[in-house]
Amino acid sequence: MSRTVSSWILSSVRSSIILQGKGRWYSIRIPNRIKIKWKLVFSKTCPYPAGSRSLDRTFSFPKAFRHTSTEEEHFSFQLSPAQINDILRAGELSHRTLGLNGKSASSVLRFESNQLASNSPIEDRRSAATCLQTAGMMFGVFDGHAGAACAQAVSERLLHYIAVSLMPRQSLEEIELAVEAMKPVRPILQWHRHPNDVEYREIASQYFENLRVYWQHLLDLDAEPGFSLEEAMICAFKRLDSDISLEVQAPQENELMRNIALQVAFSGATACVAHIDGVHLHVANTGDCRAVLGVREEDGTWSTLPLTRDHNAYDEFEIRRLKREHPRSEEKTLFVNDRLLGILMPSRAFGDVQLKWSKELQHSILENSCDVEALNIYQYVPPNYHTPPYLTAEPEVTYHKLRSKDKFLVIASDGLWEMLSNEKVVKLVAGHLTELNMQKSPLTFKKPINLGYMHNLLLQRKSKGLASLDQNIATHLIRHAIGSNEYGEVDPEKLAAMLTLPEDLARMYRDDITVTVVYFNSETIEEYYRSH
Repeated sequence: MSRTVSSWILSSVRSSIILQGKGRWYSIRIPNRIKIKWKLVFSKTCPYPAGSRSLDRTFSFPKAFRHTSTEEEHFSFQLSPAQINDILRAGELSHRTLGLNGKSASSVLRFESNQLASNSPIEDRRSAATCLQTAGMMFGVFDGHAGAACAQAVSERLLHYIAVSLMPRQSLEEIELAVEAMKPVRPILQWHRHPNDVEYREIASQYFENLRVYWQHLLDLDAEPGFSLEEAMICAFKRLDSDISLEVQAPQENELMRNIALQVAFSGATACVAHIDGVHLHVANTGDCRAVLGVREEDGTWSTLPLTRDHNAYDEFEIRRLKREHPRSEEKTLFVNDRLLGILMPSRAFGDVQLKWSKELQHSILENSCDVEALNIYQYVPPNYHTPPYLTAEPEVTYHKLRSKDKFLVIASDGLWEMLSNEKVVKLVAGHLTELNMQKSPLTFKKPINLGYMHNLLLQRKSKGLASLDQNIATHLIRHAIGSNEYGEVDPEKLAAMLTLPEDLARMYRDDITVTVVYFNSETIEEYYRSH
């Protein structure tokens, strides 16, 4: 990015007209990135008492590198390559599955993940876990709006709800007996977390009790629950969203827990979760996160297989669904300016009770709460709000039977997909795989060998910059998402400028980005088909 472009970014925001209303920010100036989304975005002040653990512990890039305001006199977009790497790699997470012999018997070979904040603090969350009492692994990406509270709660709880939905009656009975006898409970999941990933420790006991109520409900069924995986995922999504709604309505003496419940319910989150068991891949999606499969064809070319649809005003299926669920008189007001009721971009989400509850219930809950303004919660009823709920957390579930040519799965929040197409993401991952293999493989020589041939070979490898290649593919994707020029190449000056944008400007040019890439074990998949 040239100095001219950097100066334009700075001057554009200083000359833009900003309107503030009740904790929500709107900008009349919209940059060239047409896909920018202004969801319910609130300013965030910390509602937690001193000494408690707040959401602000989630990592963002170091303050030393980032400006806090466009009004600073000494404003610079310059970062060294080392500083850029420190920022981009701060949230890296990777895990390789290994069996007793050092090789993976799982169809998941490894996964790599990363996050980059635009909001401060970041509103995205991610989860990854191995199922311990059922088979498979799960991966989730959660895109929060109106704060991080709902995404935080869903990232901690949803995988447990799915796992419990899949457990046989005997396992549920054993857990219930252990809890009744106050004995240790066998863990349901083995989490794979980044050291900076936070938890709602203050409210963990309540979350566990509500999960227990759910498995007790499953035990009360006359017969074995017997959910298919698709049914289990749908039931888990809907049950968790129901619990989020009920928890804020229940009497609560603990002020901290009441405040958290309020923030979770009145913020929102979209979610995309993949469950992988052998060759069986299920993806449940609510909202506008996305899952895409990278496929290597027999001729060596790469193709893209989308496994989700974006639930928003651009999707004809969603428009027809909402029209079926509401009176004909509301057809023209369901989507205004490509937003649900003129407010929200995604048409499915957790939380967001402002678009699910009646006006009377909203008023009752907020009237009986403490200082909701300090929590950045307020009662706002959009025009033409007649027949709630307008929003659902029910997911669409896609099943795909893995083949040996299916090489990887990319799950990401819309911050990535606003910048890169499905095809570009698959191309970048495929190219990264090729370059990593070149980096690891020894030099191969054609015979006869001469000094000129060896010199040219070394120059070719040096020109590709393999020594500085991002080892984590999620970092590689984020680098290209925010730093690519019109030719698809990373421009170091543009990258530095995008990383140093002040907090009051960054969200106008990029969203929070969360990426998880799951690599499949082709040998294990091939073995499955040989044995079956």
